[in-house]
Amino acid sequence: MKLFLKFDFNKIAKIHLEQLLDENNVKYKNITFGEIELLESFSDEKMAKINLQLNANGIEIVENQKSVLVQKVKDLIVEMVKNEEPISVKSSIYISEKLNHSYGYLSNLFSEITYSSIENFIIIQKIELAKELIINSEMNLTEIAFRLNYSSVAHLSTQFKNTTGITPSAFQRIILKRKEIYNNNNL
Repeated sequence: MKLFLKFDFNKIAKIHLEQLLDENNVKYKNITFGEIELLESFSDEKMAKINLQLNANGIEIVENQKSVLVQKVKDLIVEMVKNEEPISVKSSIYISEKLNHSYGYLSNLFSEITYSSIENFIIIQKIELAKELIINSEMNLTEIAFRLNYSSVAHLSTQFKNTTGITPSAFQRIILKRKEIYNNNNL
């Protein structure tokens, strides 16, 4: 039997972090995207233990301020793309206003740290969400394009194909075929 699942990775990470911090008796105030406010300091040994536990689960503590800012840009983009309501301003304005830095500075820093552009990261996040919506929702491509703030299905299709190598329609057919094969094998 197969189950088709939809994940909210931010929620999973937050729950996991809360459990890990509670298990280690770490007092904290809140957890937001990529940030934990600790209410106490603790020994290097305890910090090393927590760091090992985080690393074992694919989470790392970012200590470099530039990397912290780039991570905030990434988190903001993920939040922006996954937001049910489209953002009414250009992404460059939204990001610079939210992070209180000029977009030029953020863009240069992002490229320096990630070797990719903010625009490319936004496209990748949109295409990943488009794939999730194709797999897990009943939305058609027009609705998905609108949900992801594309000007048209053609624009979505072009970026989807440039990113994945196939069109969203071909991706949709593959998913439907897999579900059909799965359902036939489980009758």
